[in-house]
Amino acid sequence: MSRAGRIAVLVLVAFAVAALIAPLLGAGAAARIGDVLGARLLPPGARDAGGGYHLLGTDRLGRDLVARTLLAGRVSLLVGLAGAVLASALGVGVGAVAGWRGGWLDRSLMAVTDALLAVPRLVFLLLCAALWGPGLTMVVAVLALTGWMGVARLTRAEVIAARGRAWAEAARALGASERRTLWRHVLPNALGPAIVATALGVGSAIMLESGLSFLGLGIQPPAASWGNMIAAGRDVIVTAPWVGLVPGLALIATTAAATVLGDALRDRLAGERPVQRTSSVETERAPTIT
Repeated sequence: MSRAGRIAVLVLVAFAVAALIAPLLGAGAAARIGDVLGARLLPPGARDAGGGYHLLGTDRLGRDLVARTLLAGRVSLLVGLAGAVLASALGVGVGAVAGWRGGWLDRSLMAVTDALLAVPRLVFLLLCAALWGPGLTMVVAVLALTGWMGVARLTRAEVIAARGRAWAEAARALGASERRTLWRHVLPNALGPAIVATALGVGSAIMLESGLSFLGLGIQPPAASWGNMIAAGRDVIVTAPWVGLVPGLALIATTAAATVLGDALRDRLAGERPVQRTSSVETERAPTIT
């Protein structure tokens, strides 16, 4: 992997680890409402009336921004990862079936895929949030249901290309069932674009969730996400810019790292030859079959 890709991995791992261990470091207590008058809108590096140090300042309710940003990262990273993985899993399943079966099933599945691709994703997210009510489950479900179409088309194209290769024909000739040939031999060699799309989808899902939370249709207070933290800081952007800047920088760093990682994976996979997932018997006998 390239140097940029390794740096992106380190950034994502750092955010994930910091978010996971935040409660063990006392972030939960620091993020709760305390002395509003004595700790309200303190600038970075300031101390409150009780002597507590706030590295990146506090918000309008006296909550430490480092602690609250880390706790919000747990929600935003969970939503981004779960939404992207579920969407990719659904897309891989649909694309694999369509590409392998072909015929009317392929045409029907791709027609549905193309129709859904024509619907603006953000508009659909806003509609679902307005109809079903905001919340974590709703956001993850809608992200998964609106993000699988691109992965499905990529997987379908790879499966169509892989099913006609010699090693796939050899597997079928040696008695492997259609299902085993698809899931054991063809699909593992067609997952490269789906993996890249998943990495890129994490950043996109985090950004969409933050946009919904910013508009008040995503994660609801008192639960914190980067989106509703940025929204809470827009009224004091002139007098206390750090309130919205801290979660905004965390959001930018995470989405940029996910994008760079996706690009690095794409370059890495493009530079490698496909791995033929066949057994030794199939590899030895394939030439005699052809």
